[in-house]
Amino acid sequence: MKIEHIDVGATIEEATNLLETETDISPAFRSVFKLLIMLVKILINRNNLNSRNSSKPPSSDVNRKKKKKANSNRKPGGQKGHAGKTLCQVDDPDEVEEIKIDRRSLPKGQYKDVGYEARQVFDVIVSRHVIEYRAQILEDQDGNRFVAPFPKEVTRPVQYGIHTKVNAVYMSQYQLIPYDRIKDHFESQMDIPLSVGSIYNFNKSAYEQLEGFEQWLIKKLIKSEVNHADETGINIDGTRHWLHCVSNSRLTYLYSHKLRGTKAMESGGVIPLFKGILCHDHWKPYYSYSCTHSLCNAHHPKRT
Repeated sequence: MKIEHIDVGATIEEATNLLETETDISPAFRSVFKLLIMLVKILINRNNLNSRNSSKPPSSDVNRKKKKKANSNRKPGGQKGHAGKTLCQVDDPDEVEEIKIDRRSLPKGQYKDVGYEARQVFDVIVSRHVIEYRAQILEDQDGNRFVAPFPKEVTRPVQYGIHTKVNAVYMSQYQLIPYDRIKDHFESQMDIPLSVGSIYNFNKSAYEQLEGFEQWLIKKLIKSEVNHADETGINIDGTRHWLHCVSNSRLTYLYSHKLRGTKAMESGGVIPLFKGILCHDHWKPYYSYSCTHSLCNAHHPKRT
């Protein structure tokens, strides 16, 4: 329950005034009462901190009220004046199916072919696609065998292809679909026995291959004229971590860390070396760095 500042503050002020004017209290008791009043003030201030008047994340607000969407008289679907998107026919369809007229249904007479009317159906085919590589083997007169080299990415008698890996990583990391559901999707829709361990290995491989891109991204953000920085609490294996973000109008760098302050910022590698304009929410650790600071007002109370 939120403690109102008006009533409690007036009571504290009255008690403080009485304590100063009372002459029959010993110095020891006067010190004890002052200490108790100070503790009450600290508890009140702590209880009334929220995401609007402190650096606390919105998720920590007690009994926060969610904004209800106002009732709208708009009809479902695209609104008047909205620039919608529609399918357009392509010049190179993957499949062409010709439809012939049953001449027996036509009136008697002479007919000539003058063209066709085209309609296209955009569809998705979800299926397993297996490529078998057959490396030629040659043998000379002495019985020595020579085998044609396989593509460098084909290292085993049976393995998953690049498109399988890419789709699994996309579903896991971008769409945030749980491992078990991704596994079920591949098994039920494409008859590909994909294990949870394989999905984990695909993600790990993608993570390792992104190291070069991450270094490029950090260098670009360091040289950016304006960056925005923020962080929010996340759960990793049941433990509180912080998801840090540094971004500009075109690039976004996300990384997790157990801490929220300067150690985590230094681990990210962008903010300590950044000399441009850094837009943030007035959290004190940002002022440890010598860039130009700009406030985004996300946590500043509105004034009238």
